[in-house]
Amino acid sequence: MKYLSLLFLSMLSPICNAEKLPIFDAHIHYSHDAVIQVPPAEAASLLRKAGLKKALISSSDDDGTQKIFKAAPDIVVPALRPYRRRGEISTWMHDPTVIDYVEGRLAKYTYKALGEFHAYGDDIETPVLQRIIALAKQYDLLLHAHSDADAINRIFETFPEARVLWAHSGFDRPDEVRAMLRKHKNLWSDLAFRNDQASGGKVPPEWRAAFEEFPDRFMVGTDTFAPERWYYISDHAEYTRGWLKDLPADIAKKIAFENAQTMLSLK
Repeated sequence: MKYLSLLFLSMLSPICNAEKLPIFDAHIHYSHDAVIQVPPAEAASLLRKAGLKKALISSSDDDGTQKIFKAAPDIVVPALRPYRRRGEISTWMHDPTVIDYVEGRLAKYTYKALGEFHAYGDDIETPVLQRIIALAKQYDLLLHAHSDADAINRIFETFPEARVLWAHSGFDRPDEVRAMLRKHKNLWSDLAFRNDQASGGKVPPEWRAAFEEFPDRFMVGTDTFAPERWYYISDHAEYTRGWLKDLPADIAKKIAFENAQTMLSLK
């Protein structure tokens, strides 16, 4: 009887491990209001409860990122957002003092990415955006851009060797995303708020085709744009594991965590 119990547990173990597929959440914010509502120790606990392998985290202002990094340095991958406070989404690209702020933080701390930032179309041509792109080149940083296709194209026109994570590209149609991925070899797709959330855990055929064509170019993200969404990180991780089960195991692992690791040159 004891032998049969041990045999059953050994057979069950791989299933449990599969259910807890590690996740690299590539889109989390820990801004000043989140720090107040969800203190760093609690925030770190939520990341661990969700079973996150890593998390790309930025904040407005950057102090939140530094605090959560100290609380969970094994999980947090710091990204520098150019916003010093909420409400700068549509003005920051016209504010030259942003550059002083970004350069000061880059001189003081270590990051893997610049962003997530919002920029559309010819916003990329502003002196502020041009300097941000130059800093990405200087410091070998990923650009996490909440942008339209026009802006993404302009980033690569400015810096052809850029590495860009296209935030919320899941808002767009899969065929449009695929066209952009074909065009730019160093472009990755952040699936935060993919446009088929009501698909019942099944991957729609058009998205399946995208994942099969570009298994190395997609990753998941929660987007904690408001403090209360920190309490959703674990649920989102479970939701993600659910729909990833509908994909071949090798593609699921890539989207879950391997692609983000590769993109950011992490071990």
